[in-house]
Amino acid sequence: MAPKRSIYETDLPQTAANFAALTPLGFLFRAAAVYPSKTAIVHGKTRINYARFAARVRCFAHALVKRGLKQGQTVAILAPNIPAMLEAHYAVPLAGGVLNALNYRLDAATIAFILDHGEAKFVLADREFAATLQAALALCKSKPTVIDIDDRAYTGEGPRLSALDYESFLAEGTPDYAGRWPSDEWQAICLLYTSGTTGDPKGVVYHHRGAFLNALGNALTFGLRPDSVYLWTLPMFHCSGWSYTWAVTSVGGTHVCLRKVEPGAIFASIEANAVTHMCGAPIVLNTLAHAPANLRRKLKNRVEVMTGGAAPPSAIIAAMEELGFRVTHAYGLTESYGPATLCEWQPGWPDLPLEERARLMSRQGVAYPTLGALAVLDVATGHPVPSDGATLGEIALKGNTVMKGYLKNPKATKRAFKNGWFRTGDLAVRHKDGYIEVKDRSKDIIISGGENISSLEVEEALYRHPAVMEAAVVAKPDPKWGETPCAFVALKPDAVGISGQELIAWLRGRIAGFKCPRYVVFGALPKTSTGKIQKFMLRQRAQEIA
Repeated sequence: MAPKRSIYETDLPQTAANFAALTPLGFLFRAAAVYPSKTAIVHGKTRINYARFAARVRCFAHALVKRGLKQGQTVAILAPNIPAMLEAHYAVPLAGGVLNALNYRLDAATIAFILDHGEAKFVLADREFAATLQAALALCKSKPTVIDIDDRAYTGEGPRLSALDYESFLAEGTPDYAGRWPSDEWQAICLLYTSGTTGDPKGVVYHHRGAFLNALGNALTFGLRPDSVYLWTLPMFHCSGWSYTWAVTSVGGTHVCLRKVEPGAIFASIEANAVTHMCGAPIVLNTLAHAPANLRRKLKNRVEVMTGGAAPPSAIIAAMEELGFRVTHAYGLTESYGPATLCEWQPGWPDLPLEERARLMSRQGVAYPTLGALAVLDVATGHPVPSDGATLGEIALKGNTVMKGYLKNPKATKRAFKNGWFRTGDLAVRHKDGYIEVKDRSKDIIISGGENISSLEVEEALYRHPAVMEAAVVAKPDPKWGETPCAFVALKPDAVGISGQELIAWLRGRIAGFKCPRYVVFGALPKTSTGKIQKFMLRQRAQEIA
């Protein structure tokens, strides 16, 4: 006999009147209706209000559809933090497409791999990075339609790759275009690539529901309001700007674009635009704290700063507070739409001595309100570790703000999702107050200036050098970048006269510059009885290098 249905399951249908797929697209059109004349985007002397922002997005989306973009196809963009990049975060999904924001620091071969793997049908490129894209396209199997972006703030001479430029492309669309709104909130919205634990980039797929919720989580935890002014010091290509591309718009705030993350430009923009919020890797904080005296200035009003990655040292926190910033530490991954936890400020913390406050602030904290659950699990048993601040476990996440999975990589997706959790690979402890603290990163990942570097990718490149017999790459703590790659190399018996600088120079032609080791140590590598290189010993050695 079938169980009796609940009274709430009858005669209460789901209809268009009481259900709609969650999507961040609605944030823009609400802001345009509520604040049509308010400045939405600042870029140098350019001001774009919300009504115009929405109209440009509709034109952009319509132009993509007219040019043949089909539902679920990929549109890539290679650009810094400029209006076109922000507009793409709305226009591409409004056209039914999936946005693939590219890391402009990558080399041409990696970009070519991403364009082919994501099957990009269009690629927009700022002319500053056109030469890199040109080299990448020469390696691509597919040939996407290219659209040049001529940003007025760019004064260089990047090559033109297309007869089609961005503003002319927008003119092909109409501001009355209704768009292809998602009928299913599980529909893909963005494709972001991460190095993960192998040298081959993995394509992280976001859905509309996750983007909507993480954006609101940002707005809630970071205190965004309609009068907030957000400075783009975090790359929009990185986790879709940690979902702040949508979060700032959700409250009707102002986006301030910035092509170059330089201390002079940051301080000047904060003062000129009355900036209230910004995000960035610890390197950004370090740059501001140690800016030349002629550029550094005391802020008139407090600026909230969210940072992730390696915890900023107390000296940097003190210097930032002296300048007028308040630092909030967060933790997350590309796979979690950016921030998934934050070190929530508690009453009384501002009155603590600096060292004690910095110790508490450096923790990765508690779950976002929009994250389903956060746990620190024993690696062997999968059970939660005790809240003793000492027992190591793996950070695990679950909820609507975890990726759909890795594109075309079911094995990696299956490895990441275990027993109903996304296993991050990062080791942490849980303190008595419930706050988590990362103790060790995934062993194959080096986080330098906010960028993920796969040690396996660098090792693979080193092994291609004819003089290298063995190689291992680990993270070395760095006061500026947080971490930097350090290579330990055993040369072949017949190899002579090879210097570390020569090896680094050789690598620069084969991998992206920011991935190249800054230190090379020659000698035998420590191994286990089974011949496995003992990287924990190399990490200890790296810390001792002056």
